[in-house]
Amino acid sequence: MSVFYAILLTIALSLVGVLGDFFINLSGEGKKMDIRWFVIGFLIYASTAFGWYFAMRHARLSTLGVFYAVTTVLGLTLMSVLYFRESLTVAEGIGIFVAIVALVLLGRFA
Repeated sequence: MSVFYAILLTIALSLVGVLGDFFINLSGEGKKMDIRWFVIGFLIYASTAFGWYFAMRHARLSTLGVFYAVTTVLGLTLMSVLYFRESLTVAEGIGIFVAIVALVLLGRFA
């Protein structure tokens, strides 16, 4: 596996993690925790550890971490806005933008 494929795997793992977060968030939507959604989310989220093992064998963690973080921030933001109908304030939008710029700069110099 080359570094390129390790990065692609990391992006895919991030999106799988976002899916796990989706189900964990669903588990807390009601007045009582829905254990079914929590377990599904937990299992999906935990499954990414297997992929991380393979990705980290072929690329530096600092490099993969940047791709994972940026993909996760964008995925969670899109999910919260599009599915859960949460709104973003201007300050939150600016914060997300600045965080992504910071992560990209960290990745460039890592």
